[in-house]
Amino acid sequence: MYFDTHAHYDDKAFDNDRNALLTRLNDEGVDYILDPGCDLASSRAAIALAERFDFVYAAVGFHPEELEGYSEEAFQQMEALAAHPKCVAIGEIGLDYYWDASHKTEQKALFRRQIDLALALDKPVIIHDREAHGDCMEIVRDYPGLRGVFHCYSGSAEMAEELLKRGWYLGFDGPITYKNARKALEVLALCPLERLLIETDSPYLSPVPLRGKRNDSGNLPYIVDKIAEIKGLSHEAVAAATMANGCRLFGIGEEN
Repeated sequence: MYFDTHAHYDDKAFDNDRNALLTRLNDEGVDYILDPGCDLASSRAAIALAERFDFVYAAVGFHPEELEGYSEEAFQQMEALAAHPKCVAIGEIGLDYYWDASHKTEQKALFRRQIDLALALDKPVIIHDREAHGDCMEIVRDYPGLRGVFHCYSGSAEMAEELLKRGWYLGFDGPITYKNARKALEVLALCPLERLLIETDSPYLSPVPLRGKRNDSGNLPYIVDKIAEIKGLSHEAVAAATMANGCRLFGIGEEN
């Protein structure tokens, strides 16, 4: 019934109960999970989880905060992982000027290199964009054939409209349930249902009423409820549409 298109089950927060939790979530209606890598080690871990669980898929890539772990050798190893049959995207990649605005040039170069890899492999990308909206859009405009999702979308309504016209998907997670979510809800209202993805970013960004606790895919119903409220749709309609959207973008499941 649900597709969590962004959850970091390789994170150490799940070390004590990872296997049991994933098994339970699948039994309780989480049909698919996509675990994106943030560096070489987490990309390997995501692939390993995807090999262990039929319903888990992986993405591989270098997050913009992980410049220290990036090298030519590491990139080549990540590139090899990207060819794995259960690697369905390149990500989590992008730009982050919130945590590090001093290495913009390096972030942009790494972002572009990973986009080139995605295009060469005909895979979508999962983009992390934090306080870097203008530069992210400038780069995306240079690759009209690129497809993917802006994870945990935080840009303006105007930026969203341009992305949607270009065929991009927008990911929504726990923050749409927060009291200060005015801008995100404005974007959610204008985003067509067929371009929405749901995600948890587990173990982070738990929705209300669980904010501050460890997040997991079992909390997706809170996100679906909020989308259904804004869109004036049933919970079931939103769950079904976002499932189909995720399968279509990442080339898995019923929409493959």
